[in-house]
Amino acid sequence: MVVFESGEVDQRRATANAESRSAETWLKRSQELANIVGADASGVKAFLGRWKTIRGRLLQLPALLTELAATPCFMQNALILELLEAIVESLEEAKALVEKCTELSYVGKLQMQSNLDALAAKLDLHIHDGQLMLKSGVLKEAPVTPNLATPETSREAMRWNIRDLLARLQIGNTESKQKALDTLVDLMYEDDKNVLFVASQGGIPALVHLLDVSLPSLREKAAAAICSLALNDSCEHLVVSDGAIAPLVRLLESGSSLAKEKAAAALQGLAYTAENARAVAAHGGIPALIELCRIGTPGAQAAAAGAIRNLAGVVELRTSVAEEGAIPIIINLVTSGTALAQEHAAAALQNLALSDDSMRQAISKEGGIQPLLRYLDSASSPRAREITVEALRNIAASPANSDSLIEAGFLPRLVTVLRSGPLTAQQSAAEAVCHLACTSETRRALGEAGIIPPLVRMLEAKTSSAQEFSAQALASLLQVESNCKEFMHEEQGIAGLVQLLDVRNTTVSKQFPIAALSALVGTARCRKQMVAAGACLHLRSLAEGDVSGSRRLLERLERGKLLRIFSRKPSSKKLGGS
Repeated sequence: MVVFESGEVDQRRATANAESRSAETWLKRSQELANIVGADASGVKAFLGRWKTIRGRLLQLPALLTELAATPCFMQNALILELLEAIVESLEEAKALVEKCTELSYVGKLQMQSNLDALAAKLDLHIHDGQLMLKSGVLKEAPVTPNLATPETSREAMRWNIRDLLARLQIGNTESKQKALDTLVDLMYEDDKNVLFVASQGGIPALVHLLDVSLPSLREKAAAAICSLALNDSCEHLVVSDGAIAPLVRLLESGSSLAKEKAAAALQGLAYTAENARAVAAHGGIPALIELCRIGTPGAQAAAAGAIRNLAGVVELRTSVAEEGAIPIIINLVTSGTALAQEHAAAALQNLALSDDSMRQAISKEGGIQPLLRYLDSASSPRAREITVEALRNIAASPANSDSLIEAGFLPRLVTVLRSGPLTAQQSAAEAVCHLACTSETRRALGEAGIIPPLVRMLEAKTSSAQEFSAQALASLLQVESNCKEFMHEEQGIAGLVQLLDVRNTTVSKQFPIAALSALVGTARCRKQMVAAGACLHLRSLAEGDVSGSRRLLERLERGKLLRIFSRKPSSKKLGGS
């Protein structure tokens, strides 16, 4: 809150007093003219239909002016002065037109008809502006400019200021609206609380209306304000309910570069929910966003890619996104976009490849694997690496892509992620191993790449989902003998699998550790380690619950114990004495 020096306060008070006297003068003049012109207009015989419309407007003005003058702070609001000046100007024009029509001294009939239509429009606008000022509440409270500001007075001052700015957006000339919008956008950027003030004071419809005006600068600023509102979780639903999506999509197609960027950023925020994403698509947002990804400014490309990422997160929209030609354009952004555009593009490919096998193959055929791998190598943030691994994991879910991924060098990257990546990325990498390990050849290639040691360490992960995917990957890999030999070099491998059999651990499926241990049970050394780690105890509990595979594995372990007992050599010490 600004604290004014005493001299500045005095100057502001003097200005306010001068404006009050001026407003009183303009009010008196407008009331006099409204009565005079209203009476004179009733006697006009020419252009009866048009003058009937104008008289209807003139009859409304005196009551409106009286109501405005009765508000508590009528004389303290600078905006009222602008309105009164405009009303007087229009009434003087009306007076002149009354005289011409009465005396039939006008030059052209068509020109006079045009002048009367323009006058009616001006009077309509004045009535609208006056009613809006009454409705907005700006005339009920005086501006707050205290010498000593408190948090409460600061909030009240900001609320009043925002109400006044919102009224100015809808009243007066273009220059006045431009200044008000500039100030409003600056305030919204300064503090999220001001964004909430704008929403709570009913400012969204006025801003949405400005998205379609002809002046580019007004559209740009309005888009910036709507973007701030759309990115605020508390305001997003109001932005949608007040009809912002359609004009935002139109801005993508016809706005300036800055307006397109702000509109795309707003749509990105709105499309975070499935319902809003469907609305964006229904208004033609998909092709417009894709085109922006292709030829937009770097900032617009990043925002548009983020919006497409959210649209592709909705199952029924993925096909539409692909059919509009998004895949090659998004792949290109992974290679050539800004850091943010690359991250959003990788996330868009991740969503596109989430559930549709044909989409996964399309990404591979369009050359998407190599750009993703290069981005994985260069990504600077853990989140970017996670997204990229998840995208590659989804692509790997199609068996048709296995060879392409392996040939492109995916396996050593998997090993790196499993060894040192964030836990969520490690989990996605383990899932990718599960997808790739679908043939003996790929299982052998994974083992040779060194994938088994980090998977064994992952059995001790902090999350049950990571443990389960690790066990699942190992269960598949251990179907190859060479991988079993590699696994046996890991001291904690069998113990890690056995601990997952514990019935007290209800969050991990038992089928995968059972399958992995079953692949190793044929080796005496492994059986011995399983028994020592307590596998029999866990398997008995699982067998009682009829868990698949548990009884057979238990029988093999217990049979192995009996064989060891019976295979022991008898003591060489002779019985009896001398």
